[in-house]
Amino acid sequence: MATKAFQKIYTKITQITKATCSLKATGVGYDELATVNGKLAQVVKIMGEDVTLQVFEGTEGIPTNAEVIFLGKAPTLKVSNQLAGRFFNAFGDPIDGGPEIEGEEREIGGPSVNPVRRRQPSELIATGIAGIDLNNSLVSGQKIPFFADPDQPFNQVMASVALRAKADKIILGGMGLTNDDYLYFKNVFNNAGVLDRIVSFVNTTENPPVERLLIPDQALTAAEYFAVDHNEKVLVLLTDMTLYADALSIVSNRMDQIPSKDSMPGSLYSDLAKIYEKAVQFPAGGSITIIAVTTLSGGDITHAIPDNTGYITEGQLFLRRDSDVGKVIVDPFRSLSRLKQLVIGKKTREDHPQVMNAAVRLYADAANAKTKLENGFDLTNYDERTLSFAKDYSEKILAIDVNIGTEEMLNVTWGLFSSYFKPEEVNIKQELVDRYWAK
Repeated sequence: MATKAFQKIYTKITQITKATCSLKATGVGYDELATVNGKLAQVVKIMGEDVTLQVFEGTEGIPTNAEVIFLGKAPTLKVSNQLAGRFFNAFGDPIDGGPEIEGEEREIGGPSVNPVRRRQPSELIATGIAGIDLNNSLVSGQKIPFFADPDQPFNQVMASVALRAKADKIILGGMGLTNDDYLYFKNVFNNAGVLDRIVSFVNTTENPPVERLLIPDQALTAAEYFAVDHNEKVLVLLTDMTLYADALSIVSNRMDQIPSKDSMPGSLYSDLAKIYEKAVQFPAGGSITIIAVTTLSGGDITHAIPDNTGYITEGQLFLRRDSDVGKVIVDPFRSLSRLKQLVIGKKTREDHPQVMNAAVRLYADAANAKTKLENGFDLTNYDERTLSFAKDYSEKILAIDVNIGTEEMLNVTWGLFSSYFKPEEVNIKQELVDRYWAK
């Protein structure tokens, strides 16, 4: 063992697996970074003097006498206003050809906010997507995932939320993006002229999967800088958390940990909670809202990843293709925002709660009519009208390409009510009918 400028260099590795190597070392901390034969690694386990390092690129080609140099620090991010408009990799290095960031170096992956410092969320986050804003309004400081099949255009939905949401800063954490996805985000943000308020951390399919594990921490460290230091409303978009969880299982399998449900590590719940619990509304006005994508395998909502996610988050947004209109919609039956009652009718127009409930009830009547039709029963005149309403409602409100403000959503829905129903069939308070029923 030699020492070079206070850095200890070790040259005796005791054990090598596919992703990790172990050695005897002292004075080392958890999460500390190191280089093994020039490859970046991170401390994942310490037992006395036995230290296990996870090598991000894998251990191929590393000999037992490789040089191991501990860097004396956990992964960090330099934070300053220069972050805005830039693209970084999982280690916080620029990948857009621009200059290095100058700023204060902060450790990533710190603890979540003390509950005493939190305020109850009460600000509406309008996304411009009617299927969300009308039926499942989001609140600043909320944490909510999109559940979607892998073939659905969830990255396009994420990009449009980024463009439309009324937030001061948008932080994108892309995990396992294809190069096309990465360029898609880059071009959309560039062409819309909004790059100045978006910070992106990207791990593409060409990077080692284990690097994905750093992306949420990098994104949330940037988010905390803008929310705490500048009192800004920050929206964090994470896609795709299933690929993040897959990277967790790669590491735990390579470390010979015994997997739990669906071959996921036993720590999956706390690993996910550590990320989602960073969502917060601060008393001073800054906030961090987290919208994530969790892809489902074969629509299986009971898989360990969506299952654990559902316990941690405050609802979910469910994307599905509606065969009647041929578009992807936000499914009103399977989507839920548990905090919407904090803002609907309070931060939005007074008729919002009643319009939302009436529309979903009529949509449910249409689903019943559809079942009757499929089973060969005769439809009543009311059934036929609900089916026509449902088609229009999917097309003009639920489809993810509908981009209108909350007032207009309500007006469009009132228009649909009056096209197909009498006021008494819609079952809304008379005073609201008098005020808003489309004459």
